[in-house]
Amino acid sequence: QVQLVESGGGLVQAGDSLRLSCAASGRTFSSYVMGWFRQAPGKEREFVATINWSGVITYYSASVKGRFAISRDNAKNTVYLQMNSLKPEDTAVYYCAARGGSYDYTTTAAVFSSWGQGTQVTVSS
Repeated sequence: QVQLVESGGGLVQAGDSLRLSCAASGRTFSSYVMGWFRQAPGKEREFVATINWSGVITYYSASVKGRFAISRDNAKNTVYLQMNSLKPEDTAVYYCAARGGSYDYTTTAAVFSSWGQGTQVTVSS
């Protein structure tokens, strides 16, 4: 498995932007499908975005499509989540996740084998 550490969360106002980073350990980072999920208080963890090993294929939840962008830098073992036009409903703990295997647009958290500790994003109105 790969170890993941998120950073970049914080308190912002509606309409602001944030960029989350997720640093991964291990030599095989480039082989992993990477994803971002989030969990708001009292709610289940939900899919945000995924990206394939090369960064060419990305997939987003309907609630963030057009506002968020996932990317990766395999040379730096890092995946990013650029979040623009933030809304109060984006408030959640954001988790980075990794899994092996082929990319298949899955949005199920259970298939991801490695998780970071999460970073809090709070958007005030």
